[in-house]
Amino acid sequence: MHRPDRRTSVRPTPRLALLTIALALVLAAAPAVARADGDPASDVLVSQTVFLPWDAGASSAQEVQLAAVARAASARGDPTRVAVIASAKDLGSVTALWRQPQSYAEYLGDELSLLFRGNVLVVMPNGFGLYRDGVAPGVERAALLRAGLSDEKGSLASSAVSAVRALAAASGHALSLSSAHAVSSPGKSSPSARDVTAWIVFLVGAWLVAIAWWASLRARRPSLRGRHAGAPRS
Repeated sequence: MHRPDRRTSVRPTPRLALLTIALALVLAAAPAVARADGDPASDVLVSQTVFLPWDAGASSAQEVQLAAVARAASARGDPTRVAVIASAKDLGSVTALWRQPQSYAEYLGDELSLLFRGNVLVVMPNGFGLYRDGVAPGVERAALLRAGLSDEKGSLASSAVSAVRALAAASGHALSLSSAHAVSSPGKSSPSARDVTAWIVFLVGAWLVAIAWWASLRARRPSLRGRHAGAPRS
């Protein structure tokens, strides 16, 4: 007996559309998250004055002091961003620039150039790097050499404070620590808005994928029960 050919057309369903949108959101967020891991300092310094990683061993007081002098320098007409690099892992994917503070300052300055014009100061265990508006200023770099590196605990943060003050003095804007603290400054560095947005999009996309998958499983259960109920018993 000839059986009619039962061909079912595949039509888009709301669940399929939801799953497609969710996957698109996840894929869109992935590159942004990857970028955040590439060069941590450039991401933070887009919106903050200081990048100070935990492995620099700075105390809370040193952290507040460094943020205060950097913001005070900016407020007095000498905009400054400071990146303290305590180890190679603080460079993210550009570890080849470890112990090359001047090279990294130039790299970082170029990364920030579309959004920031001013001093980009890098502090590493073996010295300072400085880049500003496409050049490596000679007078200010000489001031950094005179400032020197501190050998006390949390030395990189202390050295960064001295370096920012030396740069300000070389530009004719002497900064005392008391005047620096008079400028409101944030405590700990927070992730940039770009990083936060990327993670929010990623989590929302993952949540939508989970909801779509759960809805798909729920829709399949009645059809499976009907199929088993209509099957002939042996």
